[in-house]
Amino acid sequence: MTKTHPGDVLRSLMDSGPVAAPGAFNGLVARAVKQAGFDACYVSGGALSASSGVPDIGILSLDRFKQCVREVALGSDLPVIADADTGFGEEEMVRRTVIEYNHAGAAACHIEDQVFPKRCGHLAGKALIPIAQAVARMQWAAQASRDCSDGSFIVCARTDARSVDGLGAAIERAHAYVEAGARMIFPEGLESEDEFARFADELNKLCAKPPYLLANMTEFGKTPIIPLARFGEMGYHVVIFPVSTLRTAMGAVVKLLTDLKATGSVTNSIDGMQNRSDLYALLGYDPQGEGWEYPSH
Repeated sequence: MTKTHPGDVLRSLMDSGPVAAPGAFNGLVARAVKQAGFDACYVSGGALSASSGVPDIGILSLDRFKQCVREVALGSDLPVIADADTGFGEEEMVRRTVIEYNHAGAAACHIEDQVFPKRCGHLAGKALIPIAQAVARMQWAAQASRDCSDGSFIVCARTDARSVDGLGAAIERAHAYVEAGARMIFPEGLESEDEFARFADELNKLCAKPPYLLANMTEFGKTPIIPLARFGEMGYHVVIFPVSTLRTAMGAVVKLLTDLKATGSVTNSIDGMQNRSDLYALLGYDPQGEGWEYPSH
């Protein structure tokens, strides 16, 4: 029996209403996302970089990203949207990235229009590649999707133009990327509900076939906290929560280590820990049984 491509699964979900995609930076977190009842998962370059002990400036390789994408796709058995930074190079590498992510089990990837080395989308000091160069990357990415998945793999174009040249420039670039073949658009660094609504309204008017729209609900950045339902009302189809799980986990880790250093005991931290049976259940592992529950695909 042929398995439905995860990109087609994601399209069906987005057509039914806004989809929440929490970030998973490894396979265990991906399993927790699935267990919590979410319908999609996200691999964040920022979270993956931080969990590897390096900043989000394009240091990690395509192979490192692909490994995480594969872990998350297997661990969650959900459609995975994956960060592809600036595409790991020029057009040939953009093509390879789409093909490798598709083979790793992702539903979609987003490629941004920043220069390399890139910066976190919610930091100042970003710079953009020329629009013609970004359009060429989208054309190559779209062709790669057609070649490796008959177009089922979703190519998403991220634009960081809002923070560099303003909202109008972000809309202009997004329109050009849709014309080049991107089927999803990710406007990064928008600063209010009004900006999200205006971006969606104006882009949809420009496009003969409006794209899916992705919103980034990250904490401590330029975007205020906006609920999933409100994003849906403004015309967004999927909302990523890229670093929420990492921030929560590391907050607890630092608190544990601080207390352990001070007291020499984990007693004060026990109540906040996942116990052994819950961990085994999340892993699908019965130590009294035979084997363990391997992901279905």
